[in-house]
Amino acid sequence: MAIETRAPVATTVIDDDTLVSGVSWAAVLAGAAAAAALSYALLILGTGFGLSSVSPWSYAGIGAHTLGLAAILWLTLTQVAASGLGGYLTGRLRSGWRGVHTDEVFFRDTAHGFLAWCIASLVVAAFLASAVSGIVSGGASIESSTGAALGAGGGAVVAKAAEGTDTDYWADTILRSANAPNDGTTAPAATSNDRDTRAEVGRIFATSLSSGTLAPSDKQYLAQLAARRAGVDQAEGERRVDAAFNSAKESIETAKTKAKQAADEARKAIAGLSFWMFLSLLCGAFAASFAATIGGRHRERFVYVTRRV
Repeated sequence: MAIETRAPVATTVIDDDTLVSGVSWAAVLAGAAAAAALSYALLILGTGFGLSSVSPWSYAGIGAHTLGLAAILWLTLTQVAASGLGGYLTGRLRSGWRGVHTDEVFFRDTAHGFLAWCIASLVVAAFLASAVSGIVSGGASIESSTGAALGAGGGAVVAKAAEGTDTDYWADTILRSANAPNDGTTAPAATSNDRDTRAEVGRIFATSLSSGTLAPSDKQYLAQLAARRAGVDQAEGERRVDAAFNSAKESIETAKTKAKQAADEARKAIAGLSFWMFLSLLCGAFAASFAATIGGRHRERFVYVTRRV
């Protein structure tokens, strides 16, 4: 009886990386470190350029608009250059993938570059935590702080009036003599009684400005002081008090308007800066992802791997 024999079948063993993790963390961390270091260096260089472009003298150096535009362009250039370098290094240094489809290789390279950009951005944000948090929280707190300051009846102006700085002028308009010397002689020096009277006028004005109205009793008392000290009648004293109080209220309203305008301009500046920072970060993410694919193709072109059969 003949026994059928079969020739042994030759088998080929091919290394396959499809079941291995597709992330080369060593390459990602290396690219992220390079991107973070270059980004930090370029930010310092840009700060030096910005400080050297501003002059303390009027009409010298570049303007605020030009400086802001240059800062935005430099920030974008920093993101593209640093992220591109980090992404390229990540793609070039990653582990080789055998038996993986071309589309999957492209996706993995893109993901490696994006991961390197994420880690580098977090590292730079950690080093610049105070600046980043100040920009983010500045837009949220500026309106509330401004509203609180203005809601106190004039904010800084009322506080300044309470210290007696602005009220000195208002006291002068009320208490100045109707017969000022015009022969070149010097007015007599103020006595302690004069200083006490001016301080009293200042306290009355500060309290009245805080509430926004001048009580009739305070108005009559100040008019009597003006009539007695300046040598005028009661009607003229009341006219002086009304004029001084209205002038003080106009000063407060002007200060409040300027404060609101400054707050609005600051809010717009913070919003614009945040918007351009977001765009620059997007440019950095795209540059890192695209550069990683280029680095991956260069690696596959110049590195040869021997397969065991």
